[in-house]
Amino acid sequence: MPSIETLITFIGISTFLCFLPGPDNILVLSQSALNGCKTGMSITIGLCIGLIIHTSLISLGVSAIIRENTIAFEVIRGLGVLYLTYLAWRAFNAKPVKLEDNSKILNESSKLIKKGIIMNLSNPKIIIFFLAFLPQFISNHKEAMPVSLQLLYLGFIFVGIAFVSFTLISYLSGFLHKIIVNNLTVQTILNKITGLIFIALAINLVMSQI
Repeated sequence: MPSIETLITFIGISTFLCFLPGPDNILVLSQSALNGCKTGMSITIGLCIGLIIHTSLISLGVSAIIRENTIAFEVIRGLGVLYLTYLAWRAFNAKPVKLEDNSKILNESSKLIKKGIIMNLSNPKIIIFFLAFLPQFISNHKEAMPVSLQLLYLGFIFVGIAFVSFTLISYLSGFLHKIIVNNLTVQTILNKITGLIFIALAINLVMSQI
């Protein structure tokens, strides 16, 4: 197990990274403001499940295969771009809803969780990031636990930090929901912004390299 000093450093850096403006937390923020904190929480759960799967793959060494296999990387990236483009199209064509209709959106938790999982897993850059980030905090001491378990351990800590960070973002931005929910003009603008976010993510994925 990494030392206390290493864990403190890891937790500090991970917290900083989770709160930096990025695709995941911007998505959680915008969707929480538009549809309420329950929507943001559902997406957060999906994103974190995706992170858990990434962590498991890293501990099993599968990520190294993806990193070295250009075809596997391109296939995952292509699917991710297609999915993000589809989400952008959905956002651009979304119709404003009034408060009584918005409850239908909030009840679709399983779909939102699935959306978060697919978004996370369809981005091969995340698993490459984990592969580059986590090993820096691994202990090579002869009495340390196996590297695969250390990776799993650190990965789950990162997932926990991400969950807490995104939850805070979700609840804070969710306060805007009551203001936005009956303002059809603001909803339309936010839907367009969400669409632009998805397009930006797709472009970023297209331009990414192993």
